[in-house]
Amino acid sequence: MQRTLRLFRDRTEPVTVILRNVRPWGEAASDVQIDDGVITALTPATSDAVIAGEAAPTGAVVVEGNGRILLPSFSDVHVHLDSNRIGLPFRPHTGAPGVWGMMLNDRKNWRDTEASVADRATACLGAMIERGTTRVRTYAQVDVDAGLERFEGVLAAREAHRNRADVEVIAFPQAGLLREAGSADVLEEALKLGADVVGGIDPCSLDRDPVKHLDIVFGLAEKYGVPLDIHLHEPDQLGLFSAQLILERTKALGMQGLVTISHGYGLADLPAAQLQELIDEFAALDISMATIAPAGQPLPLQQLAAAGVRVGLGQDGQRDYWSPYGNADMLDRTWQLAFTSRFRADELIEHCVAVATVGGASVLNPQAPRLASVADRPGLNAGDPAELVLVEGDTVTAAVMDRLPGRTVLHRGQVVADGLELV
Repeated sequence: MQRTLRLFRDRTEPVTVILRNVRPWGEAASDVQIDDGVITALTPATSDAVIAGEAAPTGAVVVEGNGRILLPSFSDVHVHLDSNRIGLPFRPHTGAPGVWGMMLNDRKNWRDTEASVADRATACLGAMIERGTTRVRTYAQVDVDAGLERFEGVLAAREAHRNRADVEVIAFPQAGLLREAGSADVLEEALKLGADVVGGIDPCSLDRDPVKHLDIVFGLAEKYGVPLDIHLHEPDQLGLFSAQLILERTKALGMQGLVTISHGYGLADLPAAQLQELIDEFAALDISMATIAPAGQPLPLQQLAAAGVRVGLGQDGQRDYWSPYGNADMLDRTWQLAFTSRFRADELIEHCVAVATVGGASVLNPQAPRLASVADRPGLNAGDPAELVLVEGDTVTAAVMDRLPGRTVLHRGQVVADGLELV
């Protein structure tokens, strides 16, 4: 007997799921079978959910795709859940220019927010899941002002959605490590309490001592056996200098595949020869990149893909004390990535979708399938994890342009959100 079930977010036992009449990456209509959280079969769509020539297994959950596009679910690999104000009253932007000024503005205001860090992070993460994100790497600010309060709030959000998304938490020294006594101690305390990743930020322009800054963050990453993610807002040659120091540390400590550079704004300003040399070095040491699709300074996605550099996408802060932008929707941020990259061709817009889905997944897990070229579309074959989202659209590019509601989201092969709201 088949049973149709739209939402089973708290189910933990193994179950067979049939996605009926879906279009993987916008191609021909198919039926997709999922067992134990893994795609096991894709066959031409049929009216009676026939999979591999046989009737759907007894007890299988059948999800009607209604001809929607099937994509890998989104991976947000650069988001600040601890600072978001999604769902709260809109407020005027009061931040001052520069990282330090913006940090001080956040510090002045965050405790007066209408809801706790835990409540805001939990609500925002839930909204992200509803819109198709099931893999997340989030920052949690740790400093002498916040202590571990923001970190603990993000941990609470992860626990609240533990059956709906995989979440990595970065202990992030937003205020730097050298400007305020005790900053490095708070960072290490977060790692002792289970932070998944150690963060760093602007070794030259913020802390003004790149050697000491990198000594601390690489030392902690090595001590606790965790990856490293470094915000790099620094421009042009200063950004190149910091990147080269990061490359040296990565090679010396054998941390290939474990280091991510976020933003990398200065890359867009480098001369062509320097840029290509740096990209080749990133590829050689398997350093990944995370972008938020900023205006005016897009990452060279085509060059990075050609070199084999892992690249993911994220939403950054969302309607917080840093910026009024953000809406918990990675499909919207995918549109922004295509727009700021000045892409028009379908192949390039679909590459942005690939970056936002399997590209980000490979940033989180260097052993996961990665993009081999701009034309690569992995993640929807037998044996792939069933981290999936169904979206409306004539084509994948149309789905990015229209960003329609009515999405169905699967995590570990189970439906965890269904915008169709059908019984």
